Amino acid sequence: SIYRTLCTLSITRATPSKSEQDHFVKMAYPGYGAPFGSQPPPDPLWPFFSAVAGQDGQIDALELQTCLTRSGIGGTYEQFSKETCRIMIAMLDRDRSGKMGFNEFKELWTALNQWKTTFMTYDADRSGTIDPREFQQALGSFGFRLQPATLHVLVGRYSDNGHIKFDDFVACCVKIRALTGHFQARDTQRNGTATFTFDDFIQVAMGI
Repeated sequence: SIYRTLCTLSITRATPSKSEQDHFVKMAYPGYGAPFGSQPPPDPLWPFFSAVAGQDGQIDALELQTCLTRSGIGGTYEQFSKETCRIMIAMLDRDRSGKMGFNEFKELWTALNQWKTTFMTYDADRSGTIDPREFQQALGSFGFRLQPATLHVLVGRYSDNGHIKFDDFVACCVKIRALTGHFQARDTQRNGTATFTFDDFIQVAMGI
């Protein structure tokens, strides 16, 4: 009958096609239809790291120096010395392998950018160096409140005639951060004191 025909047409029109169903599902679930096993965008730091890493996925101090130089993170400042790269690895070398993996490299990259931004803040004339007063202010911005005698020792160790270069500034920051971590691990009472055995002290001091 005409009534039955109209009902059939109505039901047929009300049932969406397969493509329409997929469209509705994709609207409700935006990830629907993505290729199976699709990967997130690659890390922009990976090409720099993988270009020098060995088969074990690790880099040593010389490879780190090459990696950082190619990345251009130092900008117009003098590039990092091998010794500075050595202590960068020591700062994050939790398994004492003398090398650095990709995750540690990313952690270092974050710290380097912070140190560079701070150094540039106090190197207002873009001379490539900061003076002892600016050096003290820069360390203070990281929360380090050092006594004048301690600051005098650091300036004597990391400056050339009272001028601290970016490479030396980073080397100092690395050591202070690493030593602070070792101290805090032993300051169990959080009263500003820590106890070291002689061997422990030598390992901490000489391992950075």
